[in-house]
Amino acid sequence: MRVDLLTKEYPPEVYGGAGVHVAELVRALRADLDVVVRCFGAPRHDPDTYAYPVPIELTDANATLSTLGVDLQMAHDVVGADLVHSHTWYANGAGHIAKLLHGIPHVVTAHSLEPLRPWKAEQLGGGYRVSSWIEKTAFEAADAVIAVSDGMRRDIVRSYPALDESRVHVVYNGIDLERWKPVVADDCVRTLGIDPDRPSVVFVGRITRQKGLPYLLRAAALLPDDVQLVLCAGAPDTPDILAEVTAGVRALQEQRSGVVWIDRLLPQHELAAVLTAGTVFVCPSIYEPLGIVNLEAMACALPVVGTATGGIPEVVSDGVTGRLVPIEQRQDGTGTPINPELFVADLGRVLNEVLADPAAAAEMGRAGRLRAEREFGWGQIATRTREIYAGLL
Repeated sequence: MRVDLLTKEYPPEVYGGAGVHVAELVRALRADLDVVVRCFGAPRHDPDTYAYPVPIELTDANATLSTLGVDLQMAHDVVGADLVHSHTWYANGAGHIAKLLHGIPHVVTAHSLEPLRPWKAEQLGGGYRVSSWIEKTAFEAADAVIAVSDGMRRDIVRSYPALDESRVHVVYNGIDLERWKPVVADDCVRTLGIDPDRPSVVFVGRITRQKGLPYLLRAAALLPDDVQLVLCAGAPDTPDILAEVTAGVRALQEQRSGVVWIDRLLPQHELAAVLTAGTVFVCPSIYEPLGIVNLEAMACALPVVGTATGGIPEVVSDGVTGRLVPIEQRQDGTGTPINPELFVADLGRVLNEVLADPAAAAEMGRAGRLRAEREFGWGQIATRTREIYAGLL
């Protein structure tokens, strides 16, 4: 069986959880399948891996049109595959066209949903209507749709009621447990401006509306003075959200010490060291289908405080591997808290409760590592994915 896997992100050009997922899934599937990767960007030199640039005529076009230009090239080259598997709306168009052109099954993995990210209009303008059309068309016609959590599955069914529910399968994101594990490297974290002898709250994520970073910056003002806030945050969606976060960080830095902002993508071993040196990991997202960063933190034995939304409650066992922060959200697709002040207060309260008992926090971290080993290894994820493929051929 030859599977052509289509994706925007692929190493070394990875900026989010979808890219991490694809890289690990490919590595696991290639143990016994012929997998050809087709991705966006600069040329790759790995075997059976092909990258596609934006056509020169579309380099100045709206991002959705340049995406379609790449998708058409991908779809053309899929000839000879038995099945095509696309990830994110960026590649869904290529997968759908390949299905029609070559008469092969199309599997979609949903990492997020355009209807639940209306703020993307800030980034794409009218292109948001195009990306939404691509996703809707591909999902409704796909032979199988993989959701990375049961929460995501519910969102898919609600967002696309014309889609046959029997074609939607849950296969969790996974974690490489050999690469992601506790790494004690105090000298390394000191070079990043972090004091390993002080307690710290660690955030890792892109600067985008869904990650809830502005709420965290407000909640951080409620933390004890000796607690550091470590923000591994970059790749802003828009200048506006970057400006909002920059202003929030500067205001916090004027109030307290130990506010560390790392705005570049850290190498994996450095990020593992930062997580290991932390006291608690925080995921204040208002939209999160699952959250690979939560698995990375758990694998490094760090307790996770996360919003009780999306797939986060399927990863964070409340009171066992971390804590869940309650939230009531608008049902208009934005996920905005109905009462932002209450959400900020609850986020600060829960973080303070975890920080106040370091021994209990460490125990939750150990439990998180064990849960990651038991339920989120890539071997299990690859096996389930192969089963879905086999059911379509």
